[in-house]
Amino acid sequence: MPTFDIVSEVNQVEVHNALDQTNKEITNRFDFKGSDARVELNEKEKMLTVYADDDFKLTQVIDVLTGKLAKRGIDVRCLKTGDIDKVSGNKVKQTVAVREGVEQELAKKIVKVVKDSKLKVQASIQGDAVRITGAKKDLLQETIALVRKSITDFPLQFKNFRD
Repeated sequence: MPTFDIVSEVNQVEVHNALDQTNKEITNRFDFKGSDARVELNEKEKMLTVYADDDFKLTQVIDVLTGKLAKRGIDVRCLKTGDIDKVSGNKVKQTVAVREGVEQELAKKIVKVVKDSKLKVQASIQGDAVRITGAKKDLLQETIALVRKSITDFPLQFKNFRD
């Protein structure tokens, strides 16, 4: 039986490189001279913390960060920004989560889309991935096209395509 997995993965090395490039650009830019703007990474929790002097500079840092991530091939739809918190005085910080894996709610939505399509394939949730099984390779390719068209708000990859 041909199968494939629907997953959502982020290359952590590229995230780290984009983070380094962002911090380097911020230290060199004239409009950030003398400011405490920076981005830090908590690798264990896969969270980025963006620090800046005010809200405007915070949005500037996030723009630089998303630009660097996009250049390195990271889909920025995997980022989930949190609330802006006041630190001390005028300084602010914002957490940005790097989402990895297909969340339970999204997995259920994918399974529902596949079942409603009436294609002769089976979808099952396997942890943070969704496995699609079908009798023919053509049906699986139709399923990939269907999922790509239906789920546009989250980056998905299709891995382990087996005959």
